[in-house]
Amino acid sequence: MAGNKLPEVWLRGPLSDISPLLQPVAHALLQAREELNELMIGFPDALLWNKVAGIASPGFHLQHLTGVLGRLFTYAKGAVLTEKQLTFLAAEGKATEDINVALLVEQFNLQVDSALEQLAVTDDSVLSQVRGVGRAQIPSTVIGLYVHAAEHTMRHLGQLLVTVKVLKSTLI
Repeated sequence: MAGNKLPEVWLRGPLSDISPLLQPVAHALLQAREELNELMIGFPDALLWNKVAGIASPGFHLQHLTGVLGRLFTYAKGAVLTEKQLTFLAAEGKATEDINVALLVEQFNLQVDSALEQLAVTDDSVLSQVRGVGRAQIPSTVIGLYVHAAEHTMRHLGQLLVTVKVLKSTLI
């Protein structure tokens, strides 16, 4: 590799504590965490809630990434959302003075850690089990929820990447 840059997470080999069937999910979440942490270095709190062309702010994306990951993994366990999760959901995208970039990045990192811990203890035999999503209990499967969590995380990371780069370009 050129310089000290590591290859993408999925090219670094298997994670010893994660089932081979769940490796892609874990790799995607770890890749997202690395990219998000690097992206947000030096991003000013003053731009956290700014929107570009009417699209979601970086603050919304950071909150949403954390919240959805937690919610989908809760459903995968067959549990219902906690009051704390519902409160977090209601607050997504709402600027408050006590929220800053460092806090939102830390919350995302902790949620990825929690997701990886859950993946590590997930037995392959439950992956095809049906789980209900949301209040309507729309049917999915454990693996469906995990895969959607990974792809949803990467989709919003991509949106965050573009938004942050455009907002940073306004500082020049």
